[in-house]
Amino acid sequence: MSATKPAIDHAISQGNALAGASVLITRPAGTARALAAQVRARGGVPLLLPGLSVRSERDPALAQRMRDGRFDDWIFSSPAAVRACFELLPNLRLPRAARAFAVGTGTRRALARHAIEAIAPPKGADSEALLALPELARLRGRHVALLCAPGGRNLIAPALRARKARLEVLHVYQRRAPRLDRRHFKALEAAAAPWLTVLSSAEALDHLCALLPAALAARWRAQPLIVASERLAALARGHGFADVTIARSAVGSDLLDGAARWLARHRL
Repeated sequence: MSATKPAIDHAISQGNALAGASVLITRPAGTARALAAQVRARGGVPLLLPGLSVRSERDPALAQRMRDGRFDDWIFSSPAAVRACFELLPNLRLPRAARAFAVGTGTRRALARHAIEAIAPPKGADSEALLALPELARLRGRHVALLCAPGGRNLIAPALRARKARLEVLHVYQRRAPRLDRRHFKALEAAAAPWLTVLSSAEALDHLCALLPAALAARWRAQPLIVASERLAALARGHGFADVTIARSAVGSDLLDGAARWLARHRL
């Protein structure tokens, strides 16, 4: 079905751009409320299908390292890292000369809520975009804190060490497989098609493919998937998804714009 770009752009700008669609939100439980509200505002029906479980660390020794580190640069890997940091140290204030970096605009906004102005990539919300920032090109001798979770792609830390940073990796939270139960499965089975899944995490994709019952997973793979990057699109196709749309970024509004574009193309 063909549709012109102006017609699609007009369709996604309307308040009912997601009307008639179920939008599957794969963010961790407890972090999806704002995105669900955006889905409702666009006329869609949000369905929470967490692909990850996130747990903040409570280690006093870690808090002491953060207080005493005298870091020149603070790099926050995600909004979850920001939240965990300030749960551990609610009154944390960065030194006046310290720089803060955010992986993406969502993380930058999370820091702004704590009155921290951070440098973020102008485009993209991944490790590669962060590492391309000119402010991180020369780090020899600088004391750098990387606030993140264990696991993941592990691209940032080796790159910073190669640039001669004095790096401390601070695991302020953990990512784990979600606890899905019959309530999640029954809600998905009953959801109206199309199921527009918005996805920004490879781990969430892996967990959901492993945890959904086989018949339900097969139905899910036949539905459209809206992802945050080319890398995620390739992983999704490897999991058997054929209808994959790449959004501008991992920011919630960009993912929902991608979902609305898919819907508009199939309506016009």
